Amino acid sequence: MFGNYLIGLREGLEASLVVCILIAYLVKTGRRDALKPIWIGIGVAVGVALAFGAGLEFGSQELTFEAQELLGGSLSIVAVVLVTWMVFWMRRTARHLKAELHGKLDAALRMGTGALVATAFLAVGREGLETALFVWASVRASSDGTFAPLAGVLLGLLTAVFLGWLFYRGALRINLAKFFTWTGGMLVVVAAGVLAYGVHDLQEARFLDGLADKAFDISATIPPDSWYGTLLKGVFNFQPNPTVLQVTVWALYLVPTLALFLAPIGSGPSTRVKKQKATDEKADAEASAGTTA
Repeated sequence: MFGNYLIGLREGLEASLVVCILIAYLVKTGRRDALKPIWIGIGVAVGVALAFGAGLEFGSQELTFEAQELLGGSLSIVAVVLVTWMVFWMRRTARHLKAELHGKLDAALRMGTGALVATAFLAVGREGLETALFVWASVRASSDGTFAPLAGVLLGLLTAVFLGWLFYRGALRINLAKFFTWTGGMLVVVAAGVLAYGVHDLQEARFLDGLADKAFDISATIPPDSWYGTLLKGVFNFQPNPTVLQVTVWALYLVPTLALFLAPIGSGPSTRVKKQKATDEKADAEASAGTTA
């Protein structure tokens, strides 16, 4: 359940921060008239993400067992690729996310209502689709016959919404770069488990060989139905009897990906980001001076 909670928290917080930054910028610059198009874009993005998730869940139920496993395994791998790209992107841009969004929003304000809707939709929609796909793959991988995995995701999303509200109210100040580094590193570990489970699905679909070649079997030591077996499966998608291919893929993904993710970032912000940041700081200073006067 913790692994799914982390996914809901990590993915949901990104979307919450994007919404908060967009709304706060419009309010601060006196453009409340543009709030409605922004909320429309956000609403459409959330609806598309929910429809996508529902399509994955209910659409797969109409397939044969092997087709379900092939679809599940393929989408699990796609989800891992997307999430891996996302955690690296967010780690690099977390410090400058505000300036990036402000630049896009300024351009949209000059173009009109349609551009505002599109900006909000694209900013939130990408996060929503990635979240729906990875949540579906992760819940499917860690499912233990209960609603605990899904409950973990929902609890994480609710926590993210609450934290986003606190950010907007100015009641919470944390180092976003460090936050996304720590949670991103843990998410890479979760993604490794989802990847291994996806490979197992492809083996069960007979798309990949080696289903009978077990790397080890410690089911007697860590029974899958025990509380600690359930905990390990929920957090790390641990399997007590993985195949050789599963273990190989898990290690080949986790070790280099985690090493690259935790390596120091060598490049600084772009010139455009620096310029936008300076503009934001100037606007904040002018607003503070006006308030004081």
